Amino acid sequence: MGKRFETLNNKHIEFIQAQKVYFVGTATENSRVNVSPKGMDSLRVISNNRVAWLNVTGSGNETSAHVQQNSRMTLMFCAFEGPPLILRLYGSAKVIHKNDAEWGKFFALFNPLPGARQIFDLSIELVQTSCGMGVPYYEYSEDRELLNNWAQKIGNEGLKKYWLEKNQLSIDEIPSNIATKILKFELS
Repeated sequence: MGKRFETLNNKHIEFIQAQKVYFVGTATENSRVNVSPKGMDSLRVISNNRVAWLNVTGSGNETSAHVQQNSRMTLMFCAFEGPPLILRLYGSAKVIHKNDAEWGKFFALFNPLPGARQIFDLSIELVQTSCGMGVPYYEYSEDRELLNNWAQKIGNEGLKKYWLEKNQLSIDEIPSNIATKILKFELS
């Protein structure tokens, strides 16, 4: 049976901190719904009604494009070991780019990851739990280092080029503003 909460409680926070993977869902009014898996120790609980996660360079930039037009975001965590549980955080997010005044404060919360491009600050409006009995057991073995290795190999200039070529528009042609928010700032 599902339960609703206005904020995270200590059990929720402990569960979130133990997870190795979580899922992010966003959409604009007219875009495709995007659901992205995340890992790499990239999420921090700021308070019982706020979380932040560090976004690294990927094949697209859907979340950033969506949130800048419609701040709705859902994070989902599910137990792959131990007792079954699904935990969802519903709320409003904002994108923090490298040249934004808040970047340093938030970035300091994370272990630096190669290819970091944005941070998302989610204000939680609703916490929901459900049984998760249909989720299979999986055993965590280790993080993949492929993305870190790739970002280190191409370096900062390679990342900037990649952002210009692959991360400026969502699949629905919605601008992510990565060029104006990060690259333009660094070039001036």
